[in-house]
Amino acid sequence: MRVILTAFVFALASLATAQDAVTPGAFRVEPPTLLNLGFEWDIAGDANRNATVAVEFREAGTEKWRPALPLLRMGGEHIFRASAYLGYTVPDRFAGSILNLKPETEYECRFTLADADGVQGEAVKTVKVRTRGEPKEGAGGRVLHLYPPNYEGKREEPSAGRLMEAYQGAFIGDWSVLAERKVKPGDVVLVHAGRYLANPLSYVDPHGVPFDGTYLLTAKGTAERPIVIKAAGDGEVIFDGGGTTHTLFNVMAADHHIFEDITFQNADIVFQAGLRDVAGCTGLVVRRCRFENVGMGISTQFSGSRNFYIADNIFLGRKDRHRLRGWTSEKIVENGKERWLEPKYGANPLLSYYAVRVYGSGHVIAHNAIAFFHDGIGIDTHGSPDADPADWAVAIDIYNNDIHLSADDFIEADGGVHNIRVFRNRGVNAAHAGLSGQPIFGGPAYFYRNVLYNIGLNSPFKFNARAAGLLVYHNTAIGDLLMPDPFSNAHLRNNLFLGNDLPNRPLVSVMNVTAYSTWDFNGYRPNRGISANYRWAAPPDGQLRYDALTMKEHGSEFRTLADWSKASGHEQHGVELDYNTFANLTAPDQARDSMIVHHASDLNFALRPGSKAVDAGTLLPTINDDFTGNAPDLGALELGQPAPVYGPRWLKPGDIFCR
Repeated sequence: MRVILTAFVFALASLATAQDAVTPGAFRVEPPTLLNLGFEWDIAGDANRNATVAVEFREAGTEKWRPALPLLRMGGEHIFRASAYLGYTVPDRFAGSILNLKPETEYECRFTLADADGVQGEAVKTVKVRTRGEPKEGAGGRVLHLYPPNYEGKREEPSAGRLMEAYQGAFIGDWSVLAERKVKPGDVVLVHAGRYLANPLSYVDPHGVPFDGTYLLTAKGTAERPIVIKAAGDGEVIFDGGGTTHTLFNVMAADHHIFEDITFQNADIVFQAGLRDVAGCTGLVVRRCRFENVGMGISTQFSGSRNFYIADNIFLGRKDRHRLRGWTSEKIVENGKERWLEPKYGANPLLSYYAVRVYGSGHVIAHNAIAFFHDGIGIDTHGSPDADPADWAVAIDIYNNDIHLSADDFIEADGGVHNIRVFRNRGVNAAHAGLSGQPIFGGPAYFYRNVLYNIGLNSPFKFNARAAGLLVYHNTAIGDLLMPDPFSNAHLRNNLFLGNDLPNRPLVSVMNVTAYSTWDFNGYRPNRGISANYRWAAPPDGQLRYDALTMKEHGSEFRTLADWSKASGHEQHGVELDYNTFANLTAPDQARDSMIVHHASDLNFALRPGSKAVDAGTLLPTINDDFTGNAPDLGALELGQPAPVYGPRWLKPGDIFCR
């Protein structure tokens, strides 16, 4: 009997060991961007979640390996929103990025899977991947000159008097769909100065876009030989929708097109680049352009859209330019009772939606200036990831954008699956939230070195619908961190969260569904006159995840950061500080329904030497390796380092693009 019992115990122990050991599966390299590389590694086993993947990299041909951030372990997190019929469980895998690399450079990347319980399979993967370069014109293509229909000066040949003629040989009336002389890969259409304003109500409109006013482009370029439509350099080029055009350019079937140095105005949608489950283009480039009085600048919802490059543009929407007005009223809690605070000036109507909205993979949205939209930049809220990994929203970079006055949020990473990177952006004046993940389907979603100021109703960060896989590093956020929905697998380091004394609001109110979320090395400025600035809920003892988590049943309130740290084990290195941590920055004006007075050019987010935020952070490889002093500083800006360039690189320092 003893022998049988011993054998049974040994079998149970062997089974537990087998479940705890990790078995590597498929390894995927995501589409590279200019600055970052993303990876995914499926696994099985590791029931006790103690497996890790260390990451190293080096430029091809060099000897020294450099450490990167480890891949993020995920699996089992539940993302759901019953009202939207959304329900998704994150599979067991690792994913992550090697950040802040050089464009057009080949890297050797090494991934080492380790587990104290054993690795049953190949434990080391080494791959070579090349970052992308900025898209360029091809060599040897035809040059076609486009002039306004009423142009009477000397023309360079070959020339055309309408875009559809230059692009596909089209004429007017019924002949506007003609395609006898389509552009070819590598061709360049040089658009000469003038205003290109069609009259869709004219059957023989000289621009060749009768009835709908839409330029339908369907030719195919290639990555090496794109089709280019750009200003000729002899004055401003304006494509004008006249205020009646819904879609100015339909490019859903137009792969690898470049648009440069053009002004687009007075249309609901300027570039319709993709519709979900219908069609969408790849390789769209919009560079150094200006969008004025538009409802949406660029949009694709198609999961097959790839490798957009949207950079150095100005987008100006139709929203209220003078007041911080949200799209709905605000729910507040006073004395334990909920009530709705109606906005003094009413809800902001949806006259403009997104400046840029994308889905798919490999997109880069960088150095744009955006103002007066509902949301500045967004990933399409697409629902659960498709069955094919090739159709996931992965490897999307949103960086160095300057966003002013959003009626909802500055940037929405909603719908992102893996390796969404939102970094070095500046947002001033958002009526509801700053950066959103509603939800993230496993992650990681990187939010780092962003500056967020004057968030009206909600929070600098919005992680709703049980978002999972959130890496929040080195942000400077002026506003209360209030999260009504629980979220999972979140890790926060080296951030600054400063309250601005709005009444009856704590500085922090968060619920972490997963016990393996971590918070440390962050700085907090509590709100004055609040008895409990920290409200926290986490799974009951012994549980890794607890989906039924609520603040009412599982939350605790703490007066100070030290009290929260002692009770939760988090923020062992966190600090409380005040606005004097900055060299010259004050809290936003509390009259939030007043005229907007805050512009980014008037604000200075640099730290004051010797303040509590200096040298108070922890090392994060590839994010803060270049720190000065004894340790990295807290917040978005390292003391002694030059400030990032926000918005178009062609703007002069101090220019206010949104007036």
